Amino acid sequence: MGYLPEQSTDSDLKSPLTPMPDENRESILCAYASWLEKHPSALDNFEEMMSIAKGKNIVVFLDYDGTLSPIVDDPDQAYMSDAMRAAVREVASCFPTAIVSGRRRSKVYEFVKLRNVYYAGSHGMDISTPLGSSKCEDQKHQIKSVDEKGNHVVLFHPAKEFLATIQEIIKVLKEKTKRIKGSMVEDNMFCVSVHYRRVKKEEDVGVLREIVESIMKDYPNFHISGGKKVMEIRPDVNWDKGRALMYLLGTLGFDTSNDVLPIYLGDDRTDEDAFKQNGRRTSNRREN
Repeated sequence: MGYLPEQSTDSDLKSPLTPMPDENRESILCAYASWLEKHPSALDNFEEMMSIAKGKNIVVFLDYDGTLSPIVDDPDQAYMSDAMRAAVREVASCFPTAIVSGRRRSKVYEFVKLRNVYYAGSHGMDISTPLGSSKCEDQKHQIKSVDEKGNHVVLFHPAKEFLATIQEIIKVLKEKTKRIKGSMVEDNMFCVSVHYRRVKKEEDVGVLREIVESIMKDYPNFHISGGKKVMEIRPDVNWDKGRALMYLLGTLGFDTSNDVLPIYLGDDRTDEDAFKQNGRRTSNRREN
């Protein structure tokens, strides 16, 4: 089991009005400028993006929390606005569109309520598509099913053998963390989120981390990673949002195409797996 510390959020940063030593300010500005050179703003380079997209089949991938909805104190209240839903509906009417979230897939659908997009939950470990992918190397994890509307679908569950253990972990976590006021354990089917945005005392956050890390020592086939005021617990499977992106491209017949431009929008550390995969895919296409 490994642990990656949480990423910083706006609320964790000092106010711009807080005095800061000149050398620290200069160091931060230099680091930010260096980062921008490697990660230029898409909006600032919109015309260049459009020239790259010319003649390409665009496929859109979207994170949910923090991208389509605001980050809120109560994860169950992370509703997207009607304007955002209308925007996603319009995008999906023009380009194949998928939402890839760390949430349980059914929960994301409850928030989005659009039937013209694909959904991938549990950081890509729970994908539903009409046909699946014939080129997927892991065919044993593709399951034919029927959705709530009676439509035939193919589910892709690369971590299905961990389901029983995940339910056991959730039970233990809820029992052991209930004394930490403001904490919340969220069942995301193939992964677990331990939220602490509503934990007011910093010392309680430390105690919560210790509890979670202590529990997970008994589950060596799982690891903990950090997010925005959340600890994410996932099974050790060779799968992430980047691989989910490639799987979804495969279901659309675009996995080996040079004429496709995948665009991924996300704001969390787990989205970086998709950014990296998309970058590698683009580099390989250029080389070939």
